Order: sequence, then structure tokens, then C-alpha cells
Amino acid sequence: MDRSRYGYPLRRRRPTQHEWWLVLPLALVIGLVILGSRLPEAAGGLPASSSPAASSACPTGENCTVGAPPPLACAPGDACAASQDRPPLDASATPPTITGRAAAIIEEPCGALLYADNAHDRLAPASLTKIATALVALERADLAETVDVRINGVELSASTDSTVMGLEPGQRMSVRDLLFGLLLPSGNDAAIALAEHVGGDVPAFVDLMNAKVNELGLGDTHFANPHGLDDPDLYTSAFDIAMLGRELIRQPELAAIVRTPTYQPAWDGPPVWNGNRLLNTYPGSIGVKTGFTDEARGTIVAAADRDGRRLVVSVLGSSAIYDDAITLMEWAFTDERSACN
Repeated sequence: MDRSRYGYPLRRRRPTQHEWWLVLPLALVIGLVILGSRLPEAAGGLPASSSPAASSACPTGENCTVGAPPPLACAPGDACAASQDRPPLDASATPPTITGRAAAIIEEPCGALLYADNAHDRLAPASLTKIATALVALERADLAETVDVRINGVELSASTDSTVMGLEPGQRMSVRDLLFGLLLPSGNDAAIALAEHVGGDVPAFVDLMNAKVNELGLGDTHFANPHGLDDPDLYTSAFDIAMLGRELIRQPELAAIVRTPTYQPAWDGPPVWNGNRLLNTYPGSIGVKTGFTDEARGTIVAAADRDGRRLVVSVLGSSAIYDDAITLMEWAFTDERSACN
């Protein structure tokens, strides 16, 4: 028979009676596949075509708690659900871009963590170490106590490239004056003088510093000296140092010191000046401390008040500490809701 005269392709030919035994098993298999694909939907689950893929809905490192897809797309234990990196304050806010290796934003009254970027990485703090030095000195000495200075600031600066207050052996300085010299010009000589006075010697004082961070529950910090010069055993995290900065501004005496632009100690030397430029350039700034070493790079803990809110920002490993701090502050202040209410 000449099949070319039919008006449909040969592949659409109806099977003959003796070929049905070949077609029926194939149809049975296709039917079972179709039925199986619809069983989850019939049982109350999502159709396979409507279930969002976790890789697209919850990329690694992204926050999936605000404005998130349905819970099935980001189950507890997923990287996105558990991640503490860059949690946005609200769904519309774009996380800020900074030069720092790690950062944190704390709302001061309750200590709420508003933002975290590698916030528990252990990094060198540089002179942010002096925040803890000041806390321990204030806790264990009266501001009016007289300190017999033994450190030579000029020699310390020449041998270690330290920032110094300018102390000389034989001077008698109050604890208050040394705290100004510690926190304003970031005097390493003032750190050593306070450590020797309060602890008896530097190692004993450093033990007190480490006891303080343990008391505060800050597990990513260990001190090796009271001034912040690089040491393998000296490290902190953005979260820990922000919490230490919060603790400092909760102490009225220290809070007053870090927001003071310039101070004249009771000595024959010149006034000491605050090295934190945010006090003059960022509205609402109230301190706290900056630092720099070759290993740590730029470091900062900054605090500011606006519209009844007080934020503490920390940045470690930065090449632009003031720009980074301002970027984080502005981003956090755009959300007017307080996390402490």
C-alpha cells in the first residue's frame, strides 16, 4: 500500500490491533508518572513548579528574616536563616558598603545588635585596646589619685613609634589627667603609667583587663598589653569592641572625657587634643576612640545621638575609618525605630 497519499505523517499512524500489546505498557508508565507528580499537591503541599528554590530565594550570606520568601524556602538551620552577617534593619534598606574587614552597630540603651559584618572575627584592635584600659583604671582607682610616673614618653615613641602624651619619669599626675592623655591623644605612655599604678606592673594590669572582658561575657577578645601595639595574643572582634565602647559611654566620667575636644592637664606641658575627628565633623558625635597599627590598619569605635537614639559603631581593618563610621551611622539612623523599645 502506498502510504504517501495519507494526509498525516506516518509517525501518527494508529496502531494496528496486533500492536496494542506494545502501546499499553508505555501508556501505563506515563500515567503512573503523572499521578505521582500530583500526589504532594493533593496532600496539601506546594506544587513542584511553585516551590521557590533555596539557592535563588536565600543566597548564602543574605538575611532571610525580613521580607523573606515563605518559610519552606529558608528553613531553620539554613545558611541564610542562621547568618548574622549584614542583617538589614528593614526590608527596603540596602546594606552599606565599607572598606573595613569587620563592623558592628549596637543600640546603646539595651545593647541590641543592629548590624553585623564579620562581627565575631578576631582581629587586631590597635589603640581601641585603651577603651578597656580606661574601664579597668576607672573601676580600680580614684580619679584624684596621684600617679608617680616612671615611663619616658619620648623614649617610648622613638623605640616603638608610639603615640604618646609626653610623660617624663618623676612627674606626678592624677589618674584623671592620665585618662585624658590616654583617650584623647592616645598616649601609650599614659596607658603604661596607669597600668603600673593600678596593677603594680603591666602584666598584672593586663590580667585585670582580661578579667573585665570575661566578666562582660565577651569571648572574642584577649589583651596582651594596655596600649594596643601589635601582639599575636592581642585581638578583639567588632562586636566585642563595640560592646566595650558602649560600656565606656555608660560611665559618666569616661563619657565626658571622650567627647572633650581639648584638655589641659595639671603640668607644664601643652594641652592634649582629641584625635577623633568625628567630634568636629559628624553631628551628634559623642566619641569614642580611634586606632591604627600596621597589622590592625584603621580601627574605630564611634558613638552618636540623634532623635532620641544612641548608636555605637565599630569598624576594624579599615582604610577609611571616618567614612566607614559615617556610612554605618547614616544607614542605621535612617530607620527611626528603636530596637530597645
